Amino acid sequence: KEKKRSPIPVETIREIQNACLEIDDDLRWLVALISDTGMRLSEAAGLAIEDICLDHEVPHINLRPHPWRRLKTQQSERQVPLVGAALWAAERLVAEGEGQWCFPRYINTEGCNGNSASAALNKWLKVNFNSEALVHGFRHSFRDRLRAVNCPTEIIDQLGGWSANNVGGRYGAGFD
Repeated sequence: KEKKRSPIPVETIREIQNACLEIDDDLRWLVALISDTGMRLSEAAGLAIEDICLDHEVPHINLRPHPWRRLKTQQSERQVPLVGAALWAAERLVAEGEGQWCFPRYINTEGCNGNSASAALNKWLKVNFNSEALVHGFRHSFRDRLRAVNCPTEIIDQLGGWSANNVGGRYGAGFD
């Protein structure tokens, strides 16, 4: 039986984000980045520094496939707005980054090791926060947080890189 992946409560997300600000290292930048973007862990772990666009009206990540990391679906290629803890993490990555990759401990020319990142981050979350808090829970929480402010489903799907569930959702260029 597949275990249900639970969203992380907003209060717990805030605690985790505050801990990320205090510890201020690459693992916490990765957690902070996914906490306010809804990105999949492997999407974030496989980022290149050049994917981060801070000098735009809306700072964002150009999420696209790379030779070392493919994307799950065609809809996964998208622009991801940076706000809150994710914006802080992106600024830290650009300021402190060395080389082409944001998280070189998880990437080499052969690929991106999302499983290793997941194990390390889930261990940190479990020990320090809530035994139910898993990295993928940020993605579930992201969707719930957008629902809570009555964000249209089509925008939620585009932000999270989820496939459109209907034919009409696949028409047009989407939201800018």
